[in-house]
Amino acid sequence: MQPFSTHERTAIADAISRAESKTSGEIVVVVASASGRYFGIGLMWAALLALTVPLPLIWLTKWPVEHIYLAQLAAFAFGVLLIQCEPVRLALVPNGVKRARAHDRAVEQFLVQNLHTTKGRTGVLIYVSFAERFAELIADDGIYKKVPPETWGQMVRDLTHHFGRGARNEGLMSAIHACGEILAAHFPPGRHDTDELANHLIVLDAP
Repeated sequence: MQPFSTHERTAIADAISRAESKTSGEIVVVVASASGRYFGIGLMWAALLALTVPLPLIWLTKWPVEHIYLAQLAAFAFGVLLIQCEPVRLALVPNGVKRARAHDRAVEQFLVQNLHTTKGRTGVLIYVSFAERFAELIADDGIYKKVPPETWGQMVRDLTHHFGRGARNEGLMSAIHACGEILAAHFPPGRHDTDELANHLIVLDAP
């Protein structure tokens, strides 16, 4: 993930402030370079590679056991070296595992950013994890009672479409604007409305 420039961060913060000025809801935007490092899965593949080495050598060669053992160690070392490259390591992780890991971190961030503590339970998290190509919107109970889940699904599809075109800032700002419009329709600003949560972009490294 390329770092967000000061200009990009400012534009996103301004978009959040504009969206929240029309509603009593709260919008938090969190982006992560990755939701996991997946070294455990990478090591599993390296071990499987090493385990496949002895059988063909036993059947097709007359190598002594010591040489076969060294070849097996070399295969494991090569596999470990290979998974140090993040794109290779991520390619070895099943898509279902990546989606589950990214979803778990999105839920974690919903709690970490205190979205569940807002008045009226009207917080919305926009979470994006670039390595997994994953995006999710999580809304608190107060919103789910009034906004159907398919509304958020369409927003996620629009967001990932922008990312696929390399327009990450445009995608985030479009999602923020759409969230603001939905919240404004159901949760207009109150007389004593206060901005409960920070409006800046939150950027996470891989755990």
